[in-house]
Amino acid sequence: MAVRASLGCFPSDPALHASCAMPWGVAVTPFSAVDERGSPPATGDEGHLLPRCQSCFAYFSLLCPLDRWSWTCTVCGAENEMPADAAARYARDGTHDPPEMRSAFVDLLLQGEEGEEAAAAAPTPVYVAAIDLSSSEEFLELVKSALQAALEALSPGSLFGLLTFSSKIGLYDVQGPIPIVKNVFIPPDSDGALPIDLEDIMPLCSFLAPIDTCKDRITEALETIKPISSWDIAANAAEGQDHVLHHTRGFGVALDVLVKYLGSEYGNSFELARIFAFLSGPPNYGAGKLDTSEEQNDGKAGNADHILYQDQTNFYKNLATSAVQAGVCVDLFAITNEYTDLTSLKVLSVESGGSLFLYSSTDESTLPQDIYKMLSRPYAFGCVMRLRTSSQFKIADSYGHFFPDPQYMHVQHINCCDSFATYSYDFEFEKDSQFSRKSSPPILQIAFKYTVLVHNGDTSNASNSDSRSKYTLERRLRVRTIQYNSTANIWDLYDFVDPDVVLTILVHQVILSSLSDVLETRLWLQDWLVAVVAQYNKAYKNVTSGGGTGMYDIEVNFSHCSQLQPLSRFVFAVLLSPLLQVNSEHIHPDYVTYLQCLFSALEPASLRQAIWPTLISYSSPDVEAEVHQSLSRTVFTSESPIFLLDAYKDLLVYYSPTASSEIPFPPPRDCLLRSTIDRLKQERNITPKLMLIHGARDDTTEFEKYLVEDQTLDGSWLSSSTGFSSFLDEVRSKVAEHGI
Repeated sequence: MAVRASLGCFPSDPALHASCAMPWGVAVTPFSAVDERGSPPATGDEGHLLPRCQSCFAYFSLLCPLDRWSWTCTVCGAENEMPADAAARYARDGTHDPPEMRSAFVDLLLQGEEGEEAAAAAPTPVYVAAIDLSSSEEFLELVKSALQAALEALSPGSLFGLLTFSSKIGLYDVQGPIPIVKNVFIPPDSDGALPIDLEDIMPLCSFLAPIDTCKDRITEALETIKPISSWDIAANAAEGQDHVLHHTRGFGVALDVLVKYLGSEYGNSFELARIFAFLSGPPNYGAGKLDTSEEQNDGKAGNADHILYQDQTNFYKNLATSAVQAGVCVDLFAITNEYTDLTSLKVLSVESGGSLFLYSSTDESTLPQDIYKMLSRPYAFGCVMRLRTSSQFKIADSYGHFFPDPQYMHVQHINCCDSFATYSYDFEFEKDSQFSRKSSPPILQIAFKYTVLVHNGDTSNASNSDSRSKYTLERRLRVRTIQYNSTANIWDLYDFVDPDVVLTILVHQVILSSLSDVLETRLWLQDWLVAVVAQYNKAYKNVTSGGGTGMYDIEVNFSHCSQLQPLSRFVFAVLLSPLLQVNSEHIHPDYVTYLQCLFSALEPASLRQAIWPTLISYSSPDVEAEVHQSLSRTVFTSESPIFLLDAYKDLLVYYSPTASSEIPFPPPRDCLLRSTIDRLKQERNITPKLMLIHGARDDTTEFEKYLVEDQTLDGSWLSSSTGFSSFLDEVRSKVAEHGI
């Protein structure tokens, strides 16, 4: 569990927090195997014995004052009785201390915590592929390749189901000698119901096949899948299906009945069920259909260039709620350049704990690699997370891909959580509260309860039932209690700023605000930077006892505080990013939605990489020269002939036009540059697209678009500025205009 604070030293009071103008919060990666310093938790198997505060329900930790017969909650300060058995357990003999007496970061097994429902659940992961047949041959070939990769990544003992959808839903039984598909038509006026339940069409035990014994037949079934053709349309018409069935996608109905199929409505109970939904275009048939016509888009945007497209329907919001309740996670893969209205669909993935992927074409798609990566890394499911704070401050906002508990504040349900998934929190002071020398220090406690599927040995030679019995479910509790320092000195705040976490919280706020009005969000972000610069200059003049007061005496580069120096570049890059561009003919609206979903789940270092790429120059493929802070054409004055630009989802290798012909292009497989690229690909949770560009003979547009410091900032009072230096001049002017 990695926890990074935007302010490593907390402000002592609301006035100081306001004066520093910094967001105050944390970014939490709960399923990370180690903390932010690389240290693992103390582990144990007696989590059910961990005492809880009778007042605030926080957990006992190493930081709690402990007497023989009582302990004091470090979160709320309440005194709690210590039962005799717990007192004996915590007797400090120094040799057999339980985990919570050795570390404030623990990961404990919860014995007997599952309850009757979970105990009855099959300890078997279930995966279902839902495939759009209103598509092309190229789309289906890509999906088949991706599912072949998925089958290789899934653990033995897993169950796999195959469903197709168009104007009908197809269920595949692959457990016999040959694959069988049974279809049911979706009524055109369907509200989500079918003429017959899926369970009556095919029992779930026939639909879900064990991967161990049926992998080859699953592959055979995949090969039989074809897109809807004109022959199908003619056949449907002959059967009396008059309505237009060509390129119809009954996606909403298909997902709705599939979630119910996998849920407890039919007496099924799976600890983990995961749906991979593959879309080649917008849902346009039955319940959940979306209107993606140009007229509808104009209406949604209100013909204003500062309003993002809005949700068309609550259908997918309600479906997400049903998925969460059924313990189903939905991963959505859109492979299309057609407007699909991911704005309306994204809630299905975000709230169910899934991921959303967008590929503009089948030719350059990394779908097979992405799905293999996603399924190969460790993940937890059935997660519940709760963050508690000491009494002086509270959570103002929380951000991330979770489903908020309908009853308890700040309790988040996460159906599926991997080691990269990150959630952010913004803090504020309680009314009339502050941190003082006489008060207790700021305390933060994060509790993360989750389930993992433990593989108990080799199942390769086991029968189907034996294979699944090799799995056991473990319900575990991870608790991290952190004590922070507070300060009344603004320079202590500045010196302990984590710029990556500041960026993370800002991006979350930008995404949330932009859903209402992009122009207002741009103005707010610009004003925020102006306020930071103004307060920084005010603080600097206070410690230097004076200084100039003219416009050009205003310091905008934060030269006296290294922790603040990246912030101006971060803000400039966010203003230029697709997040804050609307109705641009160069930016697909679905791409904006995809970035919103991607950025809102990234941990801080990865998000910084995506917003402000890293540029490294090489004097040869085997010799790294330097890491460049600037992203401008000034890098071309460097004597280095090779550049590697890492933009998180893109990796670009650029050879200068003047690079010697003796330097091999593309770089050879056994060089330092290639090994660096391979390492970055391996570490990333998505597969970055690699582009090799030679400035002497290739189009350099893709590389130059990342040199953001030379670009024009198009917006409000900065509309006339060109480049990052002009942007800083405008900020300086704005600070001076307000007389700060």
